[in-house]
Amino acid sequence: MKKIWKYCISLCCMAAVFAGAGNVKAMADETPAAAGQETAKPAPTEFAHITSCEVTGGNQVTIKGQVEGSFSDLAYYDNYLYLFEMKPYQRDLKGRTDYAAWITKGDELSFQLPLNHGTQDDRLYSSFVVAVYDGSEYTVVSNEAYVTNPESVAKYTDVYKTAQTKKGLLIQTTPAMLSDAFSLGVNHVIVNIPFNHILGSGIDYEYDGKTYHFNKDVLAVYDDTIKRMSEKDMTVTAVILNGWNDSTPQLYYPGVTKQPASVANYYGFHVATEEGYESLRAIAAFLADRYGSKSSPYGRVSNWVIGNEINNQLWNYMGPMSLDTYINEYQRAFRVFYTAIRSTSQSSRVFFSTDYNWNHEADGSLKYNAKDLLDAFNNKMIPGGSMDWGLAYHPYSIPLTEPEFWNDRETGLITDDASSPVVNMLNLNVLTDYLQQAQFRTRSGEVRHVILSEQGFTSTSATRGTTEDLQAAAIAYAYYIADSNPYIDAFIMSRQVDAPSEMAASQAFGLWHCDSSKPNDIVATMQKPSWLVYKNIDNKASTLETTEKYKALIGISKWSDVVPNFRWKSLEK
Repeated sequence: MKKIWKYCISLCCMAAVFAGAGNVKAMADETPAAAGQETAKPAPTEFAHITSCEVTGGNQVTIKGQVEGSFSDLAYYDNYLYLFEMKPYQRDLKGRTDYAAWITKGDELSFQLPLNHGTQDDRLYSSFVVAVYDGSEYTVVSNEAYVTNPESVAKYTDVYKTAQTKKGLLIQTTPAMLSDAFSLGVNHVIVNIPFNHILGSGIDYEYDGKTYHFNKDVLAVYDDTIKRMSEKDMTVTAVILNGWNDSTPQLYYPGVTKQPASVANYYGFHVATEEGYESLRAIAAFLADRYGSKSSPYGRVSNWVIGNEINNQLWNYMGPMSLDTYINEYQRAFRVFYTAIRSTSQSSRVFFSTDYNWNHEADGSLKYNAKDLLDAFNNKMIPGGSMDWGLAYHPYSIPLTEPEFWNDRETGLITDDASSPVVNMLNLNVLTDYLQQAQFRTRSGEVRHVILSEQGFTSTSATRGTTEDLQAAAIAYAYYIADSNPYIDAFIMSRQVDAPSEMAASQAFGLWHCDSSKPNDIVATMQKPSWLVYKNIDNKASTLETTEKYKALIGISKWSDVVPNFRWKSLEK
């Protein structure tokens, strides 16, 4: 502040500095452009590159950077750089004069502001930009930077819950099927949590000075399920979804209305409005608080997946838009989730999800290539500040109605490089090789976490009827591929029990048959051969013996012939 004081005295502009934008504007109005000359105002010539935006000292936001280029002509712009705080729903500086701080041009680009975490003025979720002033409006001359270390204020600091093996399953949450999952030795489990179900009454939650209301009865079911899974030492992954609810219009992107199921099963999260932002922030913080610690009486969630297969708007509907616009909107919402979760539970991991259409089926409006979306998400993130995001990938076979993914090259959709139309279990290394590139790595240089959060292999072929042994062979082969890839954290099967609606489409993915006479319920009736395979697949003493007979169906003599870096190669005969 001393430097600025001396500088202002030498320029005789103390009044402008301490009277705020109004007096700065009066000074700028004396420029030739403001005096009525026809000379067009030149664009600003400096760029304020914000290189860090972090919580420091537990209660401050410290923003630093450097100015590149020459300073703008003083005949048109004043001699200061202004820092503006941007809430997620604010996209420009039109009409704004409420800058948060300023420096004189030439001074170090450095600002420090109170964090105000836990209040209505919380800056943890904000971004920051630097602007110049021409006497009538402020123009942004910097990148938009977000706080990159929300975990520094986390309430819970438990270490991440690392599973013993990669074996996971979407479980049918009845007492009998939970016991079955424990018998299978499952280490990862998926829980779907739709926003539209959990809002209601019975639980009041205050966040940043406002009170929000949640459905006590619905939460009790999740509490019981997550608690029981946690008590069995499972790593729980929650998939956060946004179903339609007429009573919560603030949760849907502006202009979006309820769509038929053929267009939208779930809807995109957004922070494009103040009410939408505050609601999403509070719900995310509530869930992270309730399930964020190993000591929680409600159980612990370690992984959070924000939306399902977001490269296809059938699962994340926001209306037709370009990939660039779509990722802008999704990533702003993802950052709010990320910040709420990581500022509550330090070690929790936050993922987004795509299907296997790597370079396939995109229309540029409602469907996007997974690779393009991955690139766009990462490229949009870098200027704003890194997040330790992960990828939840779904590498089903092609088509889903046939289990033998090892024959999928015959479709012409599988190659072994990044131009492949589809990336599934057969060429999974394409995905993990791609993520090993320097631009995708985390701040610490690590390859990002990848979980295979949904894949299944049918036991009923669309063309040949029952294919239970082929399903078992596919599960064994796929698990061995994932288990032997060091960049895959989890292999989570869909599902434990066939779903009648999926069976009707020849997608009998369960390890159990279901009672097809009850189309509205999922009732297990009989185990399939795949059940025993999955039970023993991660057991050193029995895995190769259990899967031995399925090699002939694939046409191999050794698993190591087709599984790169096969984990159990030393045990093969």
